[in-house]
Amino acid sequence: MPTPTTPDRPVPLAAAMPAAVLWDMDGTLVDTEPVWWAAERALVEAHGGTWSDEQALALVGSQLEVSAEVLRVEGGVDLPVPEVIEVLAASVVADLVKGPRWRPGARELVAELAEAGVPQALVTMSWRHIADAMLGHLPEGTFAAVVTGDVCERGKPHPEPYLRAAEALGLRPEDCLAVEDSPTGVASAAAAGVPVVAVPHAVVVPARPGVAVVGSLAGMTTGDLAEVRRGVLDAEGAPPQGD
Repeated sequence: MPTPTTPDRPVPLAAAMPAAVLWDMDGTLVDTEPVWWAAERALVEAHGGTWSDEQALALVGSQLEVSAEVLRVEGGVDLPVPEVIEVLAASVVADLVKGPRWRPGARELVAELAEAGVPQALVTMSWRHIADAMLGHLPEGTFAAVVTGDVCERGKPHPEPYLRAAEALGLRPEDCLAVEDSPTGVASAAAAGVPVVAVPHAVVVPARPGVAVVGSLAGMTTGDLAEVRRGVLDAEGAPPQGD
């Protein structure tokens, strides 16, 4: 059972250091959301429908099968779900191959964590070939584990993606730290028991227990991440150490 912390018993910095950092991709590491939105709108319009900004924002962080079905139902796209995903993914892959637009501070923090020997995992609802288009711009082995939407039976906001990532690293979820940008992703990590740093981008992330909301990763260091995680633990009660 977690032991509540008090001002007389703060969580030590060493205890607050994440055993691993689990990264969302779209909107957190790379600014691909506008590419997804443009691809959605073009596909819907090609099938005689209309697609609003509100509809696009509602899909941020969702599993691709879910997004594709919404495009079929709400957007009138007369294609099977796999073909909808294929069309959208082709646009995003082409954009990533040209060169990712990194979110402020994200690439630098990934590099610093790698230099410090902190394991990292990618946890994204994009499919593996989309993730690979981004991974090709990073040193090999940057991520010790990669969990993508096409290997998950249940995507975000279900905890499965983050549970898979922690298991792949051989770590307890509560010993890790997730970095997310959407309520859907935050809900997934929190449901898995992973403390979360939320960096809102396209959509607002409401405050909730187990989550620290920050304005940007620009200038953030490994030590800053530990401090943020310590703040989450102070608020939640530090998890027990050891088995």
